[in-house]
Order: sequence, then C-alpha cells, then structure tokens
Amino acid sequence: MRGGVVPAPPHADPFPSAVSQPFRSPSSDPAPPPAADGAAADGGAADGSVAGAAVPPAPRSDAPAGEALRRLQERYLAAQLRGDRREALRLVDEEGLARGHSVPALHLHVIAPAQQEIGRLWQRNVIHVAQEHAATAISQLVVSHLYRHLPVQPPLGRRVLVACASGERHEMGARIASDLLESAGFAVHYLGADVPIRDLLAHAVVTRPDLVVLSAATGMCTPGLVEAVRTLRATFGPEFPVVVGGAAFDDAATAPPCDLPEGVLQHGLDGRALVVLVCDRLGLPRPPLFDLAVPAAA
Repeated sequence: MRGGVVPAPPHADPFPSAVSQPFRSPSSDPAPPPAADGAAADGGAADGSVAGAAVPPAPRSDAPAGEALRRLQERYLAAQLRGDRREALRLVDEEGLARGHSVPALHLHVIAPAQQEIGRLWQRNVIHVAQEHAATAISQLVVSHLYRHLPVQPPLGRRVLVACASGERHEMGARIASDLLESAGFAVHYLGADVPIRDLLAHAVVTRPDLVVLSAATGMCTPGLVEAVRTLRATFGPEFPVVVGGAAFDDAATAPPCDLPEGVLQHGLDGRALVVLVCDRLGLPRPPLFDLAVPAAA
C-alpha cells in the first residue's frame, strides 16, 4: 500500500549549468514516451505535453519551500542527472530527514519538482530518453527508501484505492499521492501503472474502497480513464466517489477533453490539494496541514 500526485516546484529554473549542453539529436533518436514520470507522479514530460510542442512555463508554486529545500532540490536534481543513486539517497537522508524536513515536504518540494524539471529538460532536448529513465529510477528508489519514515496520522477509517488508468505508464505522481494520503490517515491500496480496467474493478470489488483516485500524466490514457470511471460507477452506483487527476489535468486550458460522468472530481499536481479534496468529498475533517507543510528554511 503505497503512494502519489505532485505539486509544483518553488522556483523556475533549478537545474545546474552542467547540463546546459544537449545530449541527443531529436532527429536521430526514436520518439520517447510522451511524458516524464513525476510528474504523477514515471518516463517523459512531467507536465503531460508532447515532444516538440512549445515548452510551457515552469510549474507554479502556491507555497514557498524555503531556501534550504530549494538548495536541496537543486542538488538532488544534479545527482539525478549524473545518475548518482547513492548521492540522491544521501541527500534525502542527511540534508533532508536529518535536518528535520518531513517525508511529505521532501516529496512535495524536492522529488516532485525535480521530476517535473527532468521532464522539461527532456522536452528541450537537453537530456535523452535513457537519462530521463535513469533519473526517474532514482526517484523511484528514493520514494521507496523514504516510505519507512512516512509520518502517519491516526486512522480515519476510510479506504482509498489509487491507480494509474489503463494506458498510463507514468506512475511517480500516483506513488507520491498515495503516500500523502496514507500520511493523512487513509488506508491506501496503491496499484501502480497501467492497471487494466477489469483488474481495477476486481480489486475494488474485493477491497470496497470509499473512494478511487485515478492518475493521468498525459492525455494518451483518456479512453482508459473514462472507461474506468464509467465501469466503477456502473458497479458501485452513480454517486460512487472518483477523483481523476495528475499532470494531464494541472492546467484546465490544456487538459485533455474527457467525457466524464457528472460528479467526478478533478485535480492537478498539488498533492496537498488532493488530500483536502478527498477529505472534503468523504465528509472528513481536513488533516492538520502542518504535517504536510514545509518547515522553515534551515
């Protein structure tokens, strides 16, 4: 049972000058996957845009992360770009946890924004597909490593199922969202990437979740997403709570057209907003935000 949806980074252009030279020729490499993982939360452009399209502005931030976390994110991103797994782990341990930064804060203000920047670098042909995959693999390792340190609120007595829609292979955002929901006190069943609809339904029938979160990093999974929502509603009733979101829904102006049933809630990259949205939908008190807040700069 694990976790993700991601928020925006606190600053616009954190990557170091060491990666300023392009590593691949867009005309010579095979087309990479359409979106980077991490945004939603796993391989291509973190914001869900297509290679070759205009690069959007850096994701927005609704809460300053503090100078200490800003510096930590820069160093973490640099370790990703070098493919240095041990340094990435050392950073989150010694510069993160050991200095009082919570796991949710590291998810929201270090790992997630670094993944989004990895996607932007791929879009701009600064890094190639293998480097993007290596960077994402580092974040997968780090998120797994941090899980045992995840602070958890008293149980809310509600179960949430989190999965990537059929056809969606980018799971990092969904993993982080799952961890944030678990930290808030939900019992979370995390199913991972590209979950076939029949298997999603089979798991839901057995576990009887109070709400299902479906993650989409790109618009390519829209048919599977819509079908999954309709299948869940047909099985559990027309009012069954479903939340869809991720990078594909972060900007209403560019979100893929979805013929979703009435009452399906949508969210973007902000993991804290997802926790609040789920609590509100289930009629639960919102968790103390200080547990998901960013500590003061060291």
